[in-house]
Amino acid sequence: MSNDKKSIEIELQVKITNSEDLVTFLQKNAIFIRESHQIDTYYKPAHRDFITVRPVKEWLRLRDSSGKYSINYKNWHYDDDGRSHFADEYETKIDNLEQLQQIFNALNMEKVVVVDKARNIWQFQDYEISLDTIKGLGDFVEIEYKGEDTNKKHSEITKEMIDFLKSHDVGEIYRNYVGYPFQLLFPDEVIFEKF
Repeated sequence: MSNDKKSIEIELQVKITNSEDLVTFLQKNAIFIRESHQIDTYYKPAHRDFITVRPVKEWLRLRDSSGKYSINYKNWHYDDDGRSHFADEYETKIDNLEQLQQIFNALNMEKVVVVDKARNIWQFQDYEISLDTIKGLGDFVEIEYKGEDTNKKHSEITKEMIDFLKSHDVGEIYRNYVGYPFQLLFPDEVIFEKF
């Protein structure tokens, strides 16, 4: 059986000003999955510079999640207004992170940025909810749709996620459409949408 996966990912990433009520709610009503420390190292191939394109569509990541390793490629789909709600995603576990890093070096893959993240993950209904503390950026919530209702539109699912956050007094909600690596690389280019 393969560890490979290809799927459509629907997620929302927001910066919030108050996580206390949300954490209390999750502790009482959700299933705690795990706590992890993730070091995500992003790369780009020498022949194709992912980060010169705006908005950045492609990310290639090696992850060390508390000693468990994976490789991930995402290709984001953007609306006409430059907002992204989902991505094509390919991911698989790897056994030896150091060897894959050596392969990347031999192939002239350039290291772009490292995201150092402390993450706590809960499962609540159709959603995986992660509270993240990012070194150099602060606290965020990431919600990923894990449901199987294929009739729901991406915009409908996103609205449900925002409504969920608003119902748990998270303070001000600031959404960006660029992700952690972009925020670290280009902080002056990040535009937050306030809800």
